Amino acid sequence: MTDTPTTLVTATGDSTGKTAITVALARLAADRGRSVGYMKPKGTRLQSNVGKTLDQDPMLAREVLDLDTEMHQMEPVVYSPTFVQGAIRGTEDADALSERVREEYDGIAADHDQVFVEGGGRWTTGGVVDLTDVDVAELLDARVVLVAEYGSPNDLDEVLAAADAFGDRLAGVVFNKVTDDAFESLDQDGIPFLESRGISVFGAVPHEKELAGVTVGELADELGAELLTDAPTDAFVERFLVGAMGGDEALRYFRRARDAAVITGGDRADVQTAALEASGVACLVLTGGHRPSGAVLGKAADAGKPVLAVNTDTVTAIDRAEEVVRGGRTRDVRTVDRMAELLGDHVDVDALL
Repeated sequence: MTDTPTTLVTATGDSTGKTAITVALARLAADRGRSVGYMKPKGTRLQSNVGKTLDQDPMLAREVLDLDTEMHQMEPVVYSPTFVQGAIRGTEDADALSERVREEYDGIAADHDQVFVEGGGRWTTGGVVDLTDVDVAELLDARVVLVAEYGSPNDLDEVLAAADAFGDRLAGVVFNKVTDDAFESLDQDGIPFLESRGISVFGAVPHEKELAGVTVGELADELGAELLTDAPTDAFVERFLVGAMGGDEALRYFRRARDAAVITGGDRADVQTAALEASGVACLVLTGGHRPSGAVLGKAADAGKPVLAVNTDTVTAIDRAEEVVRGGRTRDVRTVDRMAELLGDHVDVDALL
């Protein structure tokens, strides 16, 4: 085992911004003149690519950090549903997997001044093969940074559970995607409470629209949707509303929305009209392959709102759309650049590094 300083970035839940923070931290270390390595021992954000299933996060890290490390070194375990199924049936050897992770890590650490290791999913992911992030931190002798979201004091339960599991290896917590509404509670009560329990907090990154959602154009691409209007598609979508109620009720419901896409049947003109009247609705996604009436398309054109049509049923469209937004298709070099700026402004980067 090498003695290269190693930081494992883990999270209390999925989609907390862990990738952007890990790669941005590595970039900030590189900007300070260090040679940095990256690995994600468990590939969890998978896409199939020419016969190989690869995690998109190491691909992003390779591009941003200009690394020539091979993918199989950065992602020794492909933590796919098939893999997990095999593991619980006894076809995977946990000791051999740990050995593989350690060998690939040693190869990366030998060539760099500092290594950043990204956890998979949440900190408990990997338990079926004894490779939770607690196990990985122990295996690689890493200090741990925990990324957490904060909406209310209840979210501190997850932080305390993780802190207890990592023990002395936990260097501290970075809160991410903190809304203006939640910030005061976190600042006045949450952070002092954690510090009274001996848990350091490096800072809190505010909720940033560009890092949280996807543009309407990206959503259309990912859903394979047909655009029925020529309205601009650069508005951001952070959530989905399902239009399954009557027109009057729908209007009240949609008026409370912010940065939302409304998914509804292509034959529901009342719901479509109500959605187009609500200022917080960014676009309509119409399911079932039905085309809306000329009146609805005219109203959409007047409102400057895109209308997307998909051939799938509503349930399938919702599942796929939620997956797209959760995965944040805006994860690219721009995302990392912006996260590096946010960390510089809101977090004690020197302490983190």
